[in-house]
Amino acid sequence: MLRRLARQGLRLLRADDPETGWLVRIVLTALFVWALTLWPAISFPVRPVLALGFIGWVFWMAAEQRHPVPARAALAVSALLPAAVSALPHNGAAHLFLYGALFTFVLLPRMPLWAILSLTGALIVVLLVALRVAGAGPSALLTQPGMVTLVVLLSLHRREHRLRAEQTAQLLEQTSRAQQAQARAAALDERARIARELHDVLAHSLGALGVQLEVAEAQLTERGDIEAAAERVRRARRLAADGMVEARSAVAALRSDAPPLARALDSLTAVHRENHASEVTLRIDGAPRILPSAAEVALLRTARETLTNAAKHAPGEPVTVLLVFAESSVRLVVENPATSSRTGEGGFGLVGARERIALAGGSLDAGFAGDAWRVTAEVPG
Repeated sequence: MLRRLARQGLRLLRADDPETGWLVRIVLTALFVWALTLWPAISFPVRPVLALGFIGWVFWMAAEQRHPVPARAALAVSALLPAAVSALPHNGAAHLFLYGALFTFVLLPRMPLWAILSLTGALIVVLLVALRVAGAGPSALLTQPGMVTLVVLLSLHRREHRLRAEQTAQLLEQTSRAQQAQARAAALDERARIARELHDVLAHSLGALGVQLEVAEAQLTERGDIEAAAERVRRARRLAADGMVEARSAVAALRSDAPPLARALDSLTAVHRENHASEVTLRIDGAPRILPSAAEVALLRTARETLTNAAKHAPGEPVTVLLVFAESSVRLVVENPATSSRTGEGGFGLVGARERIALAGGSLDAGFAGDAWRVTAEVPG
C-alpha cells in the first residue's frame, strides 16, 4: 500500500510543473505561514498587510482553475501589498511574500505580457512611494526597484525558454504524427498497388486458363475431338506456365529489395536473348536514378510485354530497347522490325501496360514507325 502510494506520488511529482506546480505552491505556502507566525520582530502594520496578502495567495490557489482572471488578480494583489510595507523595519517577511508572489505570477503559463509589465510597473511605483515615505536614501530607491526589475527579467527569460521548449515539443509531436500519417498513407497505397498487380496477373491468367479448359471439356464431352481437346489442354498448360512466370515477376518487382530499373531491364533482355535466340540491344541514356515503385513496375511490365509480343510476331528479329533518363521524366522505347500486321496491339497485354503507365501518371504510345513496330512509354520521375 505504501509502495503504491509512493509510486503515485512520484508520478504526480514528475507530471507537476517544476516551477509553478503544486509542490512549489505548497512549499511557498509553508514559508508564508512560517513568516506570518514565527518571523521575529514583525511590526504591527506589517503583519495584517501580509495576512491580507496571504489570503490573496490562498484565494488564487483555490480559484485558479474555475475563475482564472479573479484568481490571478488576487495573486497580483498579494505581491503589491507586501511591497507597500517592505520599507518598514524588519521587512524580510515582506520581501519573502513580494518575491514569491511575483516569481509565481510571471512564470504562470499563458500569462499575458501586458499583465506582467503592468504588475512590474505598479510594484516599482509602490516601492518608490513606500521608500520615499519611509525616508529611504538614494541607494534604497535604486536597489529595491532594481531588484524587482532583475527578478522580472530573469523570470521572463526563463518563461521564454520554457515556451520555446514547449513549442519545440509540440512541433516534434506534430512532425511525428505527420510522418506516421504519411507512412500509413504510403502503406495503403502500396497495398493497393500490390493488390492491383496481383489481380492483373491472376485475373488474366486464370480467366484465360478457365476458358481453355472449358473449351477442352466441351470438345471432349460434346464432340469427342480428342486431338482438339489435347491442343486446348496444352494451351492451358502454357497459359498456366506463363501465369506462374508473370506472378513470380510481379512478386519480385514488388519486393523491397527489387533491383533498380536499369539492372532489371538488363536481366530481362538477357533472358529474352537466351530464350528466343534473338539479338536484343539495351541502351541507357542519362544518369540512372531511383523512381517511384509504381513507375518502375509499370515500365518493367511494359518492356516484358513488348518483348513477348516481339517474340510472337517477329521471332528471331533484333529488338532495340532504349531507356532515357530525362530531367523530369523517364522514357522507354522498344522497337523491332514488323514482319506482319499482327503486332500485339489488339491484345490485352498492351492494354494492361497502358493502364499501368496511366496509373503511374505517364502515357504509352504504340504504332508503326516506318518498317518497325515501336512502343514508347514515358512516366514522370
